[in-house]
Amino acid sequence: MTSGPGRPRHTRPLRPGSTGREQILDAAAELFTVQGFAQTSTRAIAEAVGIRQASLYHHFATKDDILDALLSSTVIPVLPVADALLRHEVTTPDQAAARLYALALHDGGQLAAAPWNVGVLYLAPELRQPRFLPFQAARERLRGSYVTAAEALTGGPSPAGDLAFRLVESIVNLRADGLAGPESPRQVAAAGVRVAGWSGAMDPVEQAATRLLATELADLTDGAPAAP
Repeated sequence: MTSGPGRPRHTRPLRPGSTGREQILDAAAELFTVQGFAQTSTRAIAEAVGIRQASLYHHFATKDDILDALLSSTVIPVLPVADALLRHEVTTPDQAAARLYALALHDGGQLAAAPWNVGVLYLAPELRQPRFLPFQAARERLRGSYVTAAEALTGGPSPAGDLAFRLVESIVNLRADGLAGPESPRQVAAAGVRVAGWSGAMDPVEQAATRLLATELADLTDGAPAAP
């Protein structure tokens, strides 16, 4: 441990993450999802990281800011992928099915793979505050991507896209109940495509979606700015 004014800082980090911000978010994600947002203090988060409470405020001004960052991490990274998939032209039902499957597979994969099940906080009463309107807008934009992708398969306005979106978010509940598994993203993606009316074989759709998603992710990675 290192010495200095205030609480000593452990030489070896207590939490995963290469930066103080990442470590704070990891600790907060665990505490918020395990014991609840309202029941967690910034002091408890700081102690879980092994830093002084004042040091936490160098990264986040309020506990709401921490919650907003965690929630945004479940949606914001998916939006560029959703936008790229929607730019991919589809002219046949099987192509439309593959595109919707790809969107659901990627989104569901992110929810399933996150270290902590932050999605359980989507219904927290605090999210009704104006502070969280930008997050709510981002989540609504993602829902709209499902609606657009599903309408290409249904051939017009339909609740199928919203249903597919909700099916993907059911991974949050599956995780909370200990029922999520490695196949959960593929299962909800397939269910979303079925809800949108696809009645054909699923294997070709899954294979086409996997190729499409790999291509779009590679293009996004190639176009990303170099890390500083």
